[in-house]
Amino acid sequence: MAKLALTLVIIGALNWLLVGLFEWDLVSALLGGDSHRESSGISRIVYSLVGLAGLYCVRFYFEENAAAR
Repeated sequence: MAKLALTLVIIGALNWLLVGLFEWDLVSALLGGDSHRESSGISRIVYSLVGLAGLYCVRFYFEENAAAR
């Protein structure tokens, strides 16, 4: 269950990274909806930071019991 939650968090974070860098929403593009989001500069920075944190979390797949912490 922890790996599933980690996977969903990483997917969400990577989606926000795409929104922050390119103003493009992958989830909306795949599941229907408006895939282009206009955002302020500050919100794009926050989205990008969340996305980078998600990339950092990928390392937890390779650590023993990391999700249990």
